[in-house]
Amino acid sequence: MSKKIRWIINLTVIFVIFGWSLRGMDINMERIRVGIPQIGAIIAAMIPPDIGYLETSLRGMLESIHIAVIGTTIAGIMAFPISFTAASNIGLPKPLVVISKQILNAIRTFPNLIKGIFFVAAYGPGALAGVMAIGVHSIGMLGKLNSEIVENIDRGPIEALEASGANNAEIFMFAIVPQVLPEFIGTTLYRFELNLRAATVLGLVGAGGIGVTLLQSLQFRRWAVVGMSLIVIVVVVMTIDYASAYIRKKII
Repeated sequence: MSKKIRWIINLTVIFVIFGWSLRGMDINMERIRVGIPQIGAIIAAMIPPDIGYLETSLRGMLESIHIAVIGTTIAGIMAFPISFTAASNIGLPKPLVVISKQILNAIRTFPNLIKGIFFVAAYGPGALAGVMAIGVHSIGMLGKLNSEIVENIDRGPIEALEASGANNAEIFMFAIVPQVLPEFIGTTLYRFELNLRAATVLGLVGAGGIGVTLLQSLQFRRWAVVGMSLIVIVVVVMTIDYASAYIRKKII
């Protein structure tokens, strides 16, 4: 079978699956056309934003930042050891590697919002539920990413230390950790960016942060307050994204 025919078959399969999904969701151009004026009306209702809720929005955003910082820090610490036990190239027993990978897969199975609902039910509404949801989810994501970093390390420094008679602890400390630590920090900072976005949404299920203000405003159709909250979210998230990207570039 030629490469051109394979491409045609692949594209046909993709379009068939896409069309099947559209039919299953009852999405059509008429519904999209009818919804566009409604979107315009909502955006118009947000302008001008309610400046009286600037302080409330900033307090909520600050709580979202706290949730993201604490959740990411806990996840970074907890994910550090499992990042190595889930790597298949550093000589650990295969059953331990398989179990570690499956634990990370299980943690990542459920999205943040589902975890948020679970922890709100367990701990009650508030920032603690948000920290738990973000922390647990991030352990799975960081563990997965960091284990792949470990699996791609350069074997040269390891072999050099082995040849000099170094033991396993010395090899780990002086050949493996120095290679992976900068990238571990980089992935943790990137995860913090994602967690900050997640923390702004978790309030919609009662897990604290600016999402609580958004939820209350949406329920009562107070679009000017929604506009103020969204402006605060966009400005803060963009600022932290640029700062985090700069730090990651310097570290890696």
